[in-house]
Amino acid sequence: QNLVPYQVFAAADGHLIVAVGNDSQFRNYCGAIGLPELSADPRFSTNPQRVKNRAELVPLLAERMATGARDHWLAALEGVGVPAGPINTLDQVYEDPHVLARGMKRELPHPAAGRVPMASSPLKFSDSPVEYRRPPPMLGEHTAQVLAEKLGLSAEDIQALAQSQA
Repeated sequence: QNLVPYQVFAAADGHLIVAVGNDSQFRNYCGAIGLPELSADPRFSTNPQRVKNRAELVPLLAERMATGARDHWLAALEGVGVPAGPINTLDQVYEDPHVLARGMKRELPHPAAGRVPMASSPLKFSDSPVEYRRPPPMLGEHTAQVLAEKLGLSAEDIQALAQSQA
């Protein structure tokens, strides 16, 4: 890795990624998290020095990031122009207003699991919308069909294969 810090940090209530791309952003980052002295430290003031001294720097940053809430850090970093983003759990992903507005969560009936949550296609075409006809297949559900259609095996060949695997 040739940029430091450019990584995921644990906050008090979740995780976020911080992507410091230059020394100015590092100064802003340090100020936003309440450690301005780190950006003045010669070991960390330039990216080559931060890369060289990563093992010393990252624990200091991680310790501070763990003290605040994820959304607090995201707002603080956005306010000073430091790229950062949330690392969402699946529940958080599917509660996101944009994900909801785009209909990105779908449930389909499944023969063994009741209803199965699935991600919808991100492609949204007005003239030819994606159709969701079947749930994920059961293990081996289409094996005989694939062997026959794609490999040209006869029913007898497929039966022989199934018996040889038993």
